[in-house]
Amino acid sequence: MSWLPTLITKTPEEGYELAIKLSRMAVKKTQPDDAARGRMRPDYSNNADSLTMASHVVATNFQTVAQANDYWRG
Repeated sequence: MSWLPTLITKTPEEGYELAIKLSRMAVKKTQPDDAARGRMRPDYSNNADSLTMASHVVATNFQTVAQANDYWRG
């Protein structure tokens, strides 16, 4: 089964959670080594620029999910 069977969600909040998952999966697929991601986490988790960029990626993915859901206007 696909980890991403659909972009359709019931609510904007579910859509935002999906946007976060999309963002996290992109990192996991780019760097599949769990240990390597763990070693890097202290560097980016304490860096304002890195956190701002992570927020930007989530926002971009949320735009995609929102469009797929016709902005929840039906």
